[in-house]
Amino acid sequence: MLFKRIAPVCGSLLFLLLPCLCTRVSEAQNHGPVTLEGVLAQLDSQAGRFQGLSADVERTKVTVVVNDRATSTGTILLHGDKMLLQMKPPDARTILRTGDSLFVYTPGLKRVEEYNLGKNRALVDEFMLLGFGTGGKQLQDSYQVTLAGEPALDDKKTVELEMIPKSQGVKNQFSKIQIWFDPATWLAVQQQFYETGSGDYSIVRYSNIVKNPRIQESVFKPHWPKGTERIKPQG
Repeated sequence: MLFKRIAPVCGSLLFLLLPCLCTRVSEAQNHGPVTLEGVLAQLDSQAGRFQGLSADVERTKVTVVVNDRATSTGTILLHGDKMLLQMKPPDARTILRTGDSLFVYTPGLKRVEEYNLGKNRALVDEFMLLGFGTGGKQLQDSYQVTLAGEPALDDKKTVELEMIPKSQGVKNQFSKIQIWFDPATWLAVQQQFYETGSGDYSIVRYSNIVKNPRIQESVFKPHWPKGTERIKPQG
């Protein structure tokens, strides 16, 4: 399925995750213990302020049965319904989303796959904004949400939410999703996707994040090297 291929690298695909450059400490930090209701309220407050991001991204795919970990790195740009994800070798790929169109370019094959999102657009939007730009009410509409704790990542305090999909279509692909939020901004810093059935999972982390940067629209226009094969997979 198309969104299963791109979700763990988009991040709400990818989604994925945007601590802003500010020093304000949230009210939840200053007034007693963190609660699920307080976290969801903070996410609602932040949702309307998100317009886009630029960041470095690191994705680790864990194949449980053979205890294999494969890590890839790259960069991501997001603005509105546009996304540019560029992964570096050895798993070099470019994923470009503009409106209803999604392109997956593999330089090693000199090939670009072109998809029309059609009825899958809403689902792709959900994963693109999962962790940045998605309000607490939206999360509760789509997932059973629980507060899992306040673990440290890289010696920095986070707030972890665990989410079980309500939609059967999403359940068929992912049994559980976890998101770690920076409590100074209530924007996410890491995602983890658990694949249904296999138990395999993907971890997506973000660094050098800039909130609402100025991005030229030309960055999101599809242009590929001369000689690139263009295909439109079915299904």
